Amino acid sequence: MSIEFDNNLPIYLQIMTYLKKQIIIGNLQPGDKIPSVRELAAELQINPNTVQRTFQELEREGIVETRRGLGRYVTSEESKIMTIKKEMAGELLERFIRGMQELGFKDQDIVSIVEDAVKEP
Repeated sequence: MSIEFDNNLPIYLQIMTYLKKQIIIGNLQPGDKIPSVRELAAELQINPNTVQRTFQELEREGIVETRRGLGRYVTSEESKIMTIKKEMAGELLERFIRGMQELGFKDQDIVSIVEDAVKEP
């Protein structure tokens, strides 16, 4: 696992985003075991407390579950994964639309550009 860290964002948020993307694209499947705090901290060369915070947030969101004595696993709830996927898509779309509006495009122009891009092979 390799992550290019952005100095402008907290590391734990960047790891959360990375893990969520891995779940969405299927590299981490529902029920898969995720690395331990120590393993991930060593691999990413970061403080274990940062990884612990990441895992706590993922658990709070219901994306990861702890099985006592066994470790942490990706949730088996497909609805949670679909919710994450929709949230991330919404965030991407929001940034795209805002960027296009900053360039002076009207909403209908943005829709036309997206429709044309989707039609292209």
